[in-house]
Amino acid sequence: MPWQRSTSCIINLIKIKVILMRTLTKELQDQLTPAKALELLTEGNRRFVNNLKVNRNLLQQVNETSQGQHPFAIVLSCIDSRTSAELIFDQGLGDIFSVRIAGNIVNEDILGSMEFACKVAGAKLIVVLGHSNCGAIKGACDSVELGFLTGLVNKIKPSVEEIQYDGSKKSTNAEFVQLVAERNVHNMIDEIQTRSSIISEMIENGEIGIAGGMYDVETGEVEFYEHSLQASESMNEKSSNKY
Repeated sequence: MPWQRSTSCIINLIKIKVILMRTLTKELQDQLTPAKALELLTEGNRRFVNNLKVNRNLLQQVNETSQGQHPFAIVLSCIDSRTSAELIFDQGLGDIFSVRIAGNIVNEDILGSMEFACKVAGAKLIVVLGHSNCGAIKGACDSVELGFLTGLVNKIKPSVEEIQYDGSKKSTNAEFVQLVAERNVHNMIDEIQTRSSIISEMIENGEIGIAGGMYDVETGEVEFYEHSLQASESMNEKSSNKY
């Protein structure tokens, strides 16, 4: 009934607010589904954009996480100084794992880190976060060659080549750069699941989800792609009944 659904939504919102105000424990982490984890990030970004960050006692969180951590998500983002995941999602100490590399690309070390975060530490969600006006994406568009940067840029090249576009495919074309950035996020999501049998199995079992998003450096907003949260709906519903 409508009133029951409304009451359920209010209860879930209250529980999310309680989680936000507390340092994550194993018990709180276990209660979260991949969908709830994504909701926490979405709400956090909304607070960030509206300058309404949660008032946390960070020193208290230092003490409370000194013997262990129970993050609910791992976020792969760019090294760009404007894209700190903890800030743009308004999260505290011990809330999320943050992996940063130019162009938010994937390699074996990052896959291993994701496997640790999810299989060992219990994170419920993997997020691949691209951003607008990305220098690494521009470098790939222009086929930049510079020391070890050449190899990194080459990992983004497939995203450049896959975009069918009639206009300029150089970094000076903001529209094309954005299209490549978005494709790169989708390609990294596919690569994570293709290369890591541990992660793909956990997604298939509904233990974790994986989502892609794009951060706008001009507005501070994160747009999560539609249909990007991949996890078993039946498993999520079953877990939600614990609330």
